[in-house]
Amino acid sequence: QVQLVESGGGLVQAGGSLRLSCAASGRIISINGMGWYRQAPGKQRELVAGITNGGTTNYPDSTKGRFTISRDNAKNTVYLQMNSLKPEDTAVYYCNGRVLTEWSKFVSYWGQGTQVTVSS
Repeated sequence: QVQLVESGGGLVQAGGSLRLSCAASGRIISINGMGWYRQAPGKQRELVAGITNGGTTNYPDSTKGRFTISRDNAKNTVYLQMNSLKPEDTAVYYCNGRVLTEWSKFVSYWGQGTQVTVSS
């Protein structure tokens, strides 16, 4: 079994910052790509930042320049530093990891989500 557990969400005023963490644990051989997604009420889940196991990052235009994703491969942990937050960033944030399991298969796992609320 593999678990991804997020932490760091909360309430912040517009213009503020938050840092999310996501730690993976369990029967993990390695983790390939990792990413942060968000889902606001009535909207589809969308990617906010992704990172390969080599450290290559990608961001959509909506978060580029404000959000920074990083990872610690030794700790199987991915982080999301969010700066200059806007009310439209309000959503439940989920981390995702593509995990190489003991069965030599890649499986996509999701965390349980953490609420981020940005007040105007």
